[in-house]
Amino acid sequence: MAEAATGAVRVEKVRGRSALTRCFARYPLKLIAPSKVGPASCDAVWLYALTYGGGIVSGDTISCTVSVGDGCTAAITTQASTKVYKAVGSKCSEQLLEVLLEQGSNWSLAEQMQEYNVIAMVVLLGPKLKSMQELMQAEVRKLMSGQLRPPTSGGSLYTMRSQPPPRPQRPPLIASCSPFGRTGTGMVARVAAVSTELVYSFLRHHLAALEPFLGASPYAAS
Repeated sequence: MAEAATGAVRVEKVRGRSALTRCFARYPLKLIAPSKVGPASCDAVWLYALTYGGGIVSGDTISCTVSVGDGCTAAITTQASTKVYKAVGSKCSEQLLEVLLEQGSNWSLAEQMQEYNVIAMVVLLGPKLKSMQELMQAEVRKLMSGQLRPPTSGGSLYTMRSQPPPRPQRPPLIASCSPFGRTGTGMVARVAAVSTELVYSFLRHHLAALEPFLGASPYAAS
């Protein structure tokens, strides 16, 4: 754990149940672990993260590491939305969260990637690109909703239910878009595909609108 860390959490199996085995916090971070959140049969650890200033104030540095053991369940949240106050002078604030959800995996990188051989990430930032971001999010949402929808078996309403539903096939390309920043002025697009050409095709199509700003379209076919 780095010296700047203000919190450390560890959840491990104790007598067959998820248990909080370490809970350290120092100013400006405060961690609260309530003893009763759900029914006793629920095997989960709940943790609330708070700050003494009622939010992130100018100059605050919050860094927390979280380790969740195999077979454990943990929910880490806040009591309300985190407030970020205006900076005073040149004092900056930052909040870092590092989580170790899997330890000692026996899966190789190839096994984890499965048939996906190419990954890409695109960051679009600025008010001039707002309409482009919205269009890209809408198209990706439509693309993925169609590709990830399990196929229907067809037939009449009286088809025997003993037959298991067909398993959806993995699409050759998957993508997601996540807005970020104040008032959502930024967006991160993540892409994974089975081939380089599929990623290039995706980027050529969705980044073509940058040509008026850059003088050329990124990844345009030569």
